[in-house]
Amino acid sequence: MTSRYPASPLTLTAALLISLASFGATAQEKKGVTEPELKYRAGASPLASEPMYQSSNPKAPPMTQAEFDTARKIYFERCAGCHGVLRKGATGKPLTPDITIGKGTDYLKVFIAYGSPAGMPNWQTSGEMSEKEVDLMARYIQQDPPMPPEFGMEQMKQTWKVIVPPEQRPKKKLNNYNITNIFSTTLRDTGEVALIDGDTKKIINIVKTGYAVHISRLSASGRYLFVIGRDAKINMIDLWMEKPDNVAEIRVGLEARSVDTSKYKGYEDKYAIAGSYWPPQYTIMNGDTLEPLKIVGTRGMTVDKQEFHPEPRVASILASHYKPEFVVNVKETGKTLLVDYSNLKALKVTEIETARFLHDGGFDSSKRYFMVAANQSNKIAAVDMKEGKLERLIDVGKIPHPGRGANFTHPKYGPVWSTGHLGDETISLIGTDPKKHKDSAFKVVQTLKGQGGGSLFLKSHPKSTHLYVDTPLNPDPKISQSVAVYDINNLEKGFTVLPIAEWAGLTDDGAKRVVQPEFNKAGDEVWFSVWSAKDKQSALVVVDDKTLKLKAVIKDPKLITPTGHFNVHNTQHDVY
Repeated sequence: MTSRYPASPLTLTAALLISLASFGATAQEKKGVTEPELKYRAGASPLASEPMYQSSNPKAPPMTQAEFDTARKIYFERCAGCHGVLRKGATGKPLTPDITIGKGTDYLKVFIAYGSPAGMPNWQTSGEMSEKEVDLMARYIQQDPPMPPEFGMEQMKQTWKVIVPPEQRPKKKLNNYNITNIFSTTLRDTGEVALIDGDTKKIINIVKTGYAVHISRLSASGRYLFVIGRDAKINMIDLWMEKPDNVAEIRVGLEARSVDTSKYKGYEDKYAIAGSYWPPQYTIMNGDTLEPLKIVGTRGMTVDKQEFHPEPRVASILASHYKPEFVVNVKETGKTLLVDYSNLKALKVTEIETARFLHDGGFDSSKRYFMVAANQSNKIAAVDMKEGKLERLIDVGKIPHPGRGANFTHPKYGPVWSTGHLGDETISLIGTDPKKHKDSAFKVVQTLKGQGGGSLFLKSHPKSTHLYVDTPLNPDPKISQSVAVYDINNLEKGFTVLPIAEWAGLTDDGAKRVVQPEFNKAGDEVWFSVWSAKDKQSALVVVDDKTLKLKAVIKDPKLITPTGHFNVHNTQHDVY
């Protein structure tokens, strides 16, 4: 007998959970997703305000233009990071009309409201979306995905500005700063970076940049600082100026994360490269003006199913020390590209199959091996930069997120590179010395237990005997507001907790998440960002590495939402 009454939300929820397999949920995924992972995935996309082409699907439920515009904004602020710009699926499942229309609005409303064991947040029951917004999104994902505009050479050149031409720049350093010990600190929500004197702890300048600068990178000479915002704007800052400031800028797309410069002998400071999330491509530029020279698309086949992916985003990029090559990691296809920049007119690209979904990484201590996290595969790929091949795929913990990683010499296993994880409390130590420690090379030689999941960065230094691990995305404030420190010479004794946020002495009720340990040039200080909301007080905390005691607190009203920070010398020479 068919009921005259509609199914209750509880009945629909049960049906939804039973039929999750149609969305491709695997046994592994049904184990659930941690709160730190969900926090990490929730980053907004700058595409929310970009004009896009929209076609109408006659089979989709009706929406007014105002409703569609509101839903599109919500999608790019909360959903695109997982499901992709074109909704073809990334770390989340595909949400294209051929799938969603068949599910129907009621089904989708429950899916959005209650979430799923495969990692979908419970948007309504968590209070982050209203019932009206859930209905809006259920109808929106049955429409044809709007198409963001492409961004090619013509568009790039319209944004390209040489503020101070090379011939008008200083011929020698005009300031008294020890520029090798300057820190570039991202002020996430103001679209700026703070240049801070590592010796005096004073702010040198606040430089306007793109929104939410993701990383800072140095030219091979250490003179020029390059930063890239999530809105794909690159700023080139000359550290030789009386007050270091912008000398060139460009946008290389609509959304991006990565930039670096050529470091191989004979090519120092010659080229810069940036990778875009949208459009999926990378751009090679002139190293002293940011003039765009060559754009290369990354759309193509995935390494596992050999299926075409329309938006494989460019994640981390590094410059090889062994050859005139850039290392370009393509997230959704799971490919590491070695881009030979010795001849841009006859570009040679070595395509190495690693694993999905590539994210961040760094070199081992010899700089021969590039270690990159394939975060949704729970693997680290070790790529041999000298031989141009995959050395090994290494199973690690859940959702590795190393930043650049941390190198140190293990008492038993010799040189190791390490990563923390978003999805669990472990720290994986991987052997990186195939000559003197062959049996432990490119294997997890030890797993440390940390404070908890939600780690984004960890760090050591050749002159330090400590390993620092942050946990800013852990739901427990005691954990997110502190760091774990390990004695490298006695790893078995576990970690010491440093109450960094407490040491900051902030008086308001901000989140005070402690993020990204970064050493000074000398390796005797470690700097941390204490990151609160843009309307709350934040700070930087400096710790004495020898004593693990508070050394300094940097507070200033201009330090709004400080997150990542990069020491000039350590970044220039890939010391981490």
